[in-house]
Amino acid sequence: MTVSLRAPARLSCVALAVALSLGLAGCATTSSRAPVSINLVAMNDFHGNLEPSRFVPTNPDGSKAPAIRAGGVEAVAAALQAWRKQDQDLLFVSAGDLVGASPALSSLWADEPTIEAMNMLNLRVSAVGNHEFDAGRKELLRQQNGGCESPRPAKACQMSKNYGGAKFTYLAANVVDSATGKPFIPAFRIEETKGIKVGLVGVVLQDTRSVVMASGIAGLSFGDEAEAINRAIPEMRRQGADVIVAVVHEGGTTTDHPTRPGCSNLKGPIVDIVKKLDPGIRLVITGHTHQSYLCKVDGRTVTQASSYGHMLTRIGMQVEKGAGTVGEIRVENVLMKAGDYPADEKMAAFIAKVKDSSRAALMRPVARLASAPVLRKQNEAGEAPLGNLIADAVLAATRNLGAQIGFMNEGGIRKDLEAGPDNVAAFGQAQAVLPFGNTLVVMDLSGAQIRSLLERQWKEGASGASMLQVSNGFSYTWDERRPVGSRITAITLDGQPLVDAKSYRIVANNFLAEGGDNFPEFGKGVNRLETGLLDLDAFTEYLRNTEGQGASLAPAAARIIKAR
Repeated sequence: MTVSLRAPARLSCVALAVALSLGLAGCATTSSRAPVSINLVAMNDFHGNLEPSRFVPTNPDGSKAPAIRAGGVEAVAAALQAWRKQDQDLLFVSAGDLVGASPALSSLWADEPTIEAMNMLNLRVSAVGNHEFDAGRKELLRQQNGGCESPRPAKACQMSKNYGGAKFTYLAANVVDSATGKPFIPAFRIEETKGIKVGLVGVVLQDTRSVVMASGIAGLSFGDEAEAINRAIPEMRRQGADVIVAVVHEGGTTTDHPTRPGCSNLKGPIVDIVKKLDPGIRLVITGHTHQSYLCKVDGRTVTQASSYGHMLTRIGMQVEKGAGTVGEIRVENVLMKAGDYPADEKMAAFIAKVKDSSRAALMRPVARLASAPVLRKQNEAGEAPLGNLIADAVLAATRNLGAQIGFMNEGGIRKDLEAGPDNVAAFGQAQAVLPFGNTLVVMDLSGAQIRSLLERQWKEGASGASMLQVSNGFSYTWDERRPVGSRITAITLDGQPLVDAKSYRIVANNFLAEGGDNFPEFGKGVNRLETGLLDLDAFTEYLRNTEGQGASLAPAAARIIKAR
C-alpha cells in the first residue's frame, strides 16, 4: 500500500491506510459502505474527424489486418448511446486535440461543427491539446466561450450565426498566463456520478512551445505536467473529490497489443510523468502520440485510444465514497465502426446538415493523379512521396520570389493524399493533407545554417528522427553510425555542393519559419518575406499544373540518402 506524504501524523493505522489509499487528506474512517461502480469513456486526438477515415487494425497475433474505414462522430455517437443505456451516468472525457489539423468538413467552419458534435455527445471535459492553440489563444477562448470575434473571420460563425461555444470544459493545469501568474484556463473540474465526486485534472505537454507557432501562445508558459497535476490535488480534495483522474495530452508508445490490458512495455514522456504523480492517482488517460494501449506504470492504469475517433476507451472503476478507495479498474479499447451499434439519429441528421453546407467546396475537383493514394509514409532514409510532392509545390509557388529550396515538416502532413473515381482528387481530400491553413515564408539561410537545421533532425537520446521533406534538386546524405550532430555527410543543390558561407533562398510554412518542431535555425532567416500564400493553395495549384505527369510517383533520384 502506498503512503502519501500529505497524510496527517495523528491518524490511526487503520484510518491512515484507508485515507491514503487514494492519497486523500483528512481523517477517513473505515467504511462498511459497498464500493460504487462508475464508468468513464475516453477519446483523444479526434482532430475534427467528423467522418470515418482509414484505419489499419491489429490482429490478435500482432500482425496488421487489412485497412478499413473507422471512426467519425456518428460511430462514436452510436456507441455512447448504446453504452448509456447500460449506464446513463457514464462520464465522457477527452485527452485533447479535439480540433486542429482537421479535415475540411470541420475546418471550413473554424471547427465549430466538431465543438457542437462534442456538445451533443455530452462531453464533460477535455485536456487542452497543443492543436487547440493552432489558431492562437484568442481562438481557443472563443471556441470555449462562444461568439464570432475570431482571427478566422471567413470561417467563424459562417455555418451558424450564433455560435454558443463548448458546453464541456477545457482543462490545462500547467498553462499559466505570464502577465497574471494565474492559470490560463481551469486546471480541473469535479463531476458527480452515482454519488461519487470525480476530480478530473488536465494538462498539455510541457513541450507545447516547440509544436505550436510562437505567436499563437505569446504570454503563456507551459509547466511540468506532473507538478501541475499534483499542485491541483489539495483543492480538489477540499471540494470533496472522492477519486482523482489525470487527463494528460502527452503519451508514449508500446509494442504491446492495442486492445490487450496490462501492457508493461510503455515508453516515452508519459512514463516519467506518471511516475511523478501523487500516489492517489490510479488512472491516467493520455493522448498526443496517436497510439492505442492499456498499460500499467508503477501499478497505475495508463490508457490511450488511437486517434480520429477510431477507438474509444471504456473504463470501469470501483470507488468507495468517503474513503475514496479505488478497487478494480477495468479498461477496454473498442473499435468504432459504422453499424456496430444502432445509429444516433440526431447525430446522423447533424452530420448530414454539415455535409450539405460543405458539399460544394469539398467536392470541387482539383486534379487527376497518376496514381493514388500518395503516401506520407517514409522510406528507411526518411523520404516520402507525399513529402516530395508538397516540398515541390511550395517551391514552385515561390520560385518567382527567388526560392531555391523548399522544406516541409513531416508533422504537418496529416494524411495520405486520397482520390476518388478515375484518381481525381477533390479539394476536401487535398485539404485533409494540409489542414492547418499555414502560409509560406521565404527567407535567406546560409549553407552553414541549412547544415545545422538538417543535423537537428536527430536528438540525443531520441529513438527516432523528425525528417524534413525537401524539394527536387536538393539532396543530402546522412549516416546513422555517426554521432548526433555530425550525421550529415553531403549536401547538394542542383548537383553542386552546398557552400557554408553562401546564402540560399528557401521557403517553408510559417510554423517552421518561426522555429517550430525544434528547428530554431528557420527563425534566424533574414530578408524574410511573409507571402500570405496558403500552403494548401500552393499544393492544389501544383497538382493542377502537374496533372497526369506522374507527380505522385517516386522521383527519379533520391533526395534523402542514408549511407550504407
